[in-house]
Amino acid sequence: MYAALLRQNLVLAVSEANLVFQRQKRLNEETYRCPSCNKRVMLVISQQKMPFFKHIHLITGQGEKQEHQQSKNLLCSALVANGFPAQVEIPLADQQLRADILVNSKLAFEIQCAPLSDEEYNHRHNLYEQIKIKDIWLVGKRHYLKGKLKKTQKIYFRYSKKWHWYYLEIDPQNLEIRLKYDVKLEAMTSKVAYLQKNFTLDENGIRNFFAFEPIFAIKNQFCDYQKQYKYLLKQIKEKTKFGLQVAQLLYKANKTIDDLPVELFVTYRDPLQEPAIIKFLQK
Repeated sequence: MYAALLRQNLVLAVSEANLVFQRQKRLNEETYRCPSCNKRVMLVISQQKMPFFKHIHLITGQGEKQEHQQSKNLLCSALVANGFPAQVEIPLADQQLRADILVNSKLAFEIQCAPLSDEEYNHRHNLYEQIKIKDIWLVGKRHYLKGKLKKTQKIYFRYSKKWHWYYLEIDPQNLEIRLKYDVKLEAMTSKVAYLQKNFTLDENGIRNFFAFEPIFAIKNQFCDYQKQYKYLLKQIKEKTKFGLQVAQLLYKANKTIDDLPVELFVTYRDPLQEPAIIKFLQK
């Protein structure tokens, strides 16, 4: 669709794209409507095609393909509008790999909305490493990080000096990217703690995303000792995998829970790190 309604007037996609490139307006800050059905559409800008308008559909639990396509279009358009030579669905590594969005010769974005096995992720990630392209993964609704960390979410974490451990979510419905950074796990549980910064899916949001440098408060954060202690005790009593592992190590070390140092219960850990109690008891 190469034309849409803007405040009841018909506008061309190419004209609206030119205004974005000239910094006279932000990408998709306006509400465009389809001339036929009057439903909302978005402006899509790419390196490969003429600018065009595309319907915005509601994302449901059954619409992961749709969510994926819409997220790619929005993010690639925002990157192109911000001056990056971004392209979608680019074959790499002798056709063994297809990048969701190739930002430039050194960076690619992968958008994961459907389930993904560790094996498939490792295959794709290793191919990126072989061709020396950094792959940053953004996840869709299925994989959003909430109160507890799931095993299936661990592969999407990245580490940087300025953001520490971070996790990226893309939300095409609300037109935003959510950066969850300085992610930590409680000492014993899978509960997560993190800071969050949201960026709009437009050229200004992308610019702010790449430039964002948080200021971390200089203070010690500790878990609640009693909650961690009770959690560990419950795991041992219920003979969970974690509980059995700790119980066996305590037995071999001839110790009880009360013999353990307090710091094992109150110190947060990295999201990919096992509880410090395991390493402590294995010494």
